[in-house]
Amino acid sequence: MVASLWSMEHSMAERLKELEARKAEALVAGGERAIERHHAKGKLTARERLEYLLDEGSFQELDMLTRHNASGMGLEDSRPFTDGVITGYGKIDGRKVCVYSQDFTVFGGALGETHGEKIQKIMDLATTMGLPIIGLNDGAGARIQEGVAALNAYGGIFYRNTRASGVVPQVSVILGPCAGGAVYSPALTDFIFMVKDSSHMFITGPDVVKSVTGEDVTLEELGGAQTHATRSGVANFVLPDEKSVLDEVRYLLSFLPSNNMEEPPRILVGDDPDRLCEDLRDLLPDSSNQPYDMKKVITSIVDNGDYMEVHATYAQQVTCGFARVDGHTVGIVANQPQTLAGVLDIASSEKAARFVRTCDAFNVPIVTFVDVPGFMPGVSQEYGGIIRHGAKLLYAFCEATVPRISITTRKAYGGAYVVMNSKSIGADLAFAWPTAEFAVMGASGAVGIVHRRDLAEADDPEALRTQLIDDYEERYVNPYIAAERGFVDDVIDPADTRRVLAKSLDLLRGKREELPKRKHGNVPL
Repeated sequence: MVASLWSMEHSMAERLKELEARKAEALVAGGERAIERHHAKGKLTARERLEYLLDEGSFQELDMLTRHNASGMGLEDSRPFTDGVITGYGKIDGRKVCVYSQDFTVFGGALGETHGEKIQKIMDLATTMGLPIIGLNDGAGARIQEGVAALNAYGGIFYRNTRASGVVPQVSVILGPCAGGAVYSPALTDFIFMVKDSSHMFITGPDVVKSVTGEDVTLEELGGAQTHATRSGVANFVLPDEKSVLDEVRYLLSFLPSNNMEEPPRILVGDDPDRLCEDLRDLLPDSSNQPYDMKKVITSIVDNGDYMEVHATYAQQVTCGFARVDGHTVGIVANQPQTLAGVLDIASSEKAARFVRTCDAFNVPIVTFVDVPGFMPGVSQEYGGIIRHGAKLLYAFCEATVPRISITTRKAYGGAYVVMNSKSIGADLAFAWPTAEFAVMGASGAVGIVHRRDLAEADDPEALRTQLIDDYEERYVNPYIAAERGFVDDVIDPADTRRVLAKSLDLLRGKREELPKRKHGNVPL
């Protein structure tokens, strides 16, 4: 009996030794030299990224010992553990998340069948459990040697991205190359982070672009972080290094619920919801044609001035981002008079529409600060489809069922007034500052049209124009006309904005609204 027990113990010891050896090999699947080369580029390894992102000791890896089963083109001679992607689950600030991290030291992070199946598996787990999914992307696209099997694996990922959309937050972090079909998974997710100078996204590289179109373009110009943050609008956030990016991912998740059935977490920071914002009384310039910084309005009102702007360097005439009021997350959409007078155009309409839909999907109340002179005029805007793109923002607000509050600080002209979350398209509450101007157009333009004949026949047309403009502003533009008709619920002292907003959000927290039953609406894409 004793001999038998010893034999069993010895057998377990041997098996544990084998397990330890296999896992030790998996920890350096790409080899020490590949890891050294990776570090020489100033980059963290796939495992180091996860260790930094997640709470200490919280990561549980899955499928660590998987290997590909492909043959041909030399793959049968190289079957490293993990197959180039690390998957599992852990915690961020004590909240559970699912993660995957591509390992560039194994096959350059290229995706094969097994690699793709691992990602699909962790995505399925995230959706089933109602957990955010974070993808750390650092790979060269589909694994050429695996052909259609690799492409099929991508298709499975795209399908899951789409099915999870609006169900759990999906975050893509680009930490190296992301090319070809690989870019479409991030494009289907809610937020994309990139690292300045080391992240690249493109459908086809510079060499292919030159051969097809004759255009000379560098890798950075074509698909670098700054390009996607300022010109294409693909990247939501760009940070200077990998650790800054991962810190920002943690910060973002603090504003979001784990899934669409939960409310965002409340984080109190000791900022009194009844605090006055007296600086706002003197913020607006005397002339309504002079710019001011709408972000100063936002940071004055929200908890501790903490505002996480999304798409900060793209379509800057509108600012969108997350903040808190009395500890509760809010999504903010605001015109920015410092850039193009806060006008709505194709890019800003799309940017705001995407953000509104994201907030609505994850139960984040929407607050708009309105100072908009209208939609951008011009042939390029009309040819580019400003009607269709502007309708996206209109659709997004009309469709949203979360609490919606509008605060007009100054101009609210024409169709842009309606589109920017007015009462007429379903805002629950609308407030205005005494400086607010509600009109079809500005006084100067309106007088020029309505009194064209009088001005043409006047002895002193400029004096008459000034008189008519003053009369128009007094009789038609001020916020009290809108208040009389109930188009705004109250005209408020700017200093009271935080207090009013906190009370309004508290009232609306129990809002229940359902859309008519349908398969889905037909958003004007």
